[in-house]
Amino acid sequence: MFNLLGSVGLTVAILVFLASAVAVVFLGVQLAKYGDALATLTGWGRLFVGSILVALATSLPELSNNITAVQIDNPELALGNVVGANMVNMFTMAMVALVFGGRRFLQRVAPEQGYLIVLAAALTGLAVLFAAIQNGVNVWQIGLSSIILLVVYTAGMWIVYKRRPADADGGEEEDTGITLSRAWVMFGLVSVGVIIAGVFLAQSVDRVADLTGISSGVLGILAVSIVTTMPEASATVAAARMGAADLGVAGLYGSCVFNVTILSFADPFYRNGIVLNNPQPEHFVAGIIAVALILWGGLLLWGRNRLPQPAIIAGLALMAGVYLVGALWVALLGAPGGETAAGAMTSGAWGLATG
Repeated sequence: MFNLLGSVGLTVAILVFLASAVAVVFLGVQLAKYGDALATLTGWGRLFVGSILVALATSLPELSNNITAVQIDNPELALGNVVGANMVNMFTMAMVALVFGGRRFLQRVAPEQGYLIVLAAALTGLAVLFAAIQNGVNVWQIGLSSIILLVVYTAGMWIVYKRRPADADGGEEEDTGITLSRAWVMFGLVSVGVIIAGVFLAQSVDRVADLTGISSGVLGILAVSIVTTMPEASATVAAARMGAADLGVAGLYGSCVFNVTILSFADPFYRNGIVLNNPQPEHFVAGIIAVALILWGGLLLWGRNRLPQPAIIAGLALMAGVYLVGALWVALLGAPGGETAAGAMTSGAWGLATG
């Protein structure tokens, strides 16, 4: 793909980034709105809607951004966006749960979400593992790792669908004020807008990385991932405000699941190898932290009826804190001389842990 921003200066690149970021956030919220309307009008259950429709709709910024990133030969940005987005999604879950009641919020989440949580952790962990192995086996220039991720995703989502709550298909219909045909048309138009905004977002970040020397992986993990997960955050807050915690949490974990498969969808567009075979140290840090946060969130959901409110609050606060520490660690890795600084941070943390 032709890089539209290949010769612009830093100021223009930053302005394009900010403009495309605003567009991604606005359009992503509209996607969630029309996606939810479609869910109501078609009568699909909340777990299915959250993990498939809302997750897909709100992950379109990541999809368009990552395909653009690999087409301009920046797979580090694509991988960073995915693992960073999964970190941010778990931070969002922790903060929304804290604001909307802690234990009470988690108690509104169906236990069947456990299947989705395991799938999210498994796929994110597999992505980190494949990045470490860097297997070059491919089929028609599509990495074997990408194919495995798609197979696991398909099998896992089939299990999630089969194990959805028994009343998922019998919910009471709500008046959305939108006809089914209008919902489909608007969903399609907004989706196109998100894809276009994602193209400019990826190209502006790539240009900023070139001009500043900051690692593309770090920009993907810290900057792009925050912007591209704003639709998920907006949809989760909206779901929490209307008492639909199940929909919001399913949207976040479903997004984590779909985000990993984006690497597989981007792989055919990358002609210089396999996307997952281009990791940087910050990708491993972010990926491992993402898996840990996904599993920790699952443990809190599992223990919501067994643990007192203070313990739940402490657990959610720990999730948020681990994300912030992880973000700092990633930033140190991407700065000039960052591996030395991050190594000192790791040594210091290990020293505190061991006495």
